[in-house]
Amino acid sequence: MEKVPDHGSCFVCGANNPKSIGVEWYLVDGNQISTNFVFTDNHQGPPGFAHGGATAAILDEAMGLAIWYSGYHVVTAKLSVNYRKPVPLGTTVQINGRLSERTDRRIIARGEILLPDGSIAVSAEGLYAEAIHFYLNGANNVGEVPK
Repeated sequence: MEKVPDHGSCFVCGANNPKSIGVEWYLVDGNQISTNFVFTDNHQGPPGFAHGGATAAILDEAMGLAIWYSGYHVVTAKLSVNYRKPVPLGTTVQINGRLSERTDRRIIARGEILLPDGSIAVSAEGLYAEAIHFYLNGANNVGEVPK
């Protein structure tokens, strides 16, 4: 497991962003992203539980990073999120993202937020489009984020 460098001002994981959600990511097996995270009062939606938008943003980032570390520079084209169980604040949850399918025209990733008992609280599937402009702006290495 290798810690993924933060992305400067990223809304989800940027160390230079004082309003960042504050997630620290880890690369597992070269192309899967995982972390343990505790949602706090700053991420609250319904009283005592994480906001659905916060969970969706985090899953989008996990899946996008998994694709990025698989060698593709992408942007999100479509995100589908299934809310199965509420995510309690103050509880350590596991967040995972992985590339699940690559064809000539599309890249699909899947992610989930797991509760301490291993059950899936939130799952997501994302359709990602390659973004050639990332290559043109100097992000030529996997893991390097364009400025």
